Amino acid sequence: MEKKSKTTRLVVMAFLVALEIILTRFCSVNTPILRIGFGFLPVSMMGILYGPIWAAMGYAVGDILGMLIFPSGVFFPGFTVTAVLTGLVFGFFLHGKEKITWKNVLPASLIIILLLNLCLDTFWLSILMGDAFIALLPTRIFKCAVMLPIHLVLIPLVWNRIMSKLPLSIR
Repeated sequence: MEKKSKTTRLVVMAFLVALEIILTRFCSVNTPILRIGFGFLPVSMMGILYGPIWAAMGYAVGDILGMLIFPSGVFFPGFTVTAVLTGLVFGFFLHGKEKITWKNVLPASLIIILLLNLCLDTFWLSILMGDAFIALLPTRIFKCAVMLPIHLVLIPLVWNRIMSKLPLSIR
């Protein structure tokens, strides 16, 4: 088995962070209270490849850099907390799995979508915008309903068709 070099890990992480920024900032539908996008894909790949700590750090860096380079409002650290927790959850549930299937992804996605995105992000938005938590829920529930099947299809598809084909030195 090939040994993973620290340099290779940093390069792959930098690539995935850059990809997360691009997918979040440019390949998503944005409204003031709703973002439907694909930034979760590189983060899930970080979690699968390198585990919870690296995925958490990578998503935090991506969140902060994305906000600094392409600001879309004021910086609010609560969303960075959600990013860190998202990376931890993906890494905890998906790292070290022999094969990534929708069954592996389901618990991680439910925690991320229902607890972190629906509850925690809605709480952050209510603080940031001054709106009542309950008033924000209908749109946020819609986002969750859309994102769960997207997670369950795309994460296994991207891993099994693309990422798992990478050389072992990268994985």
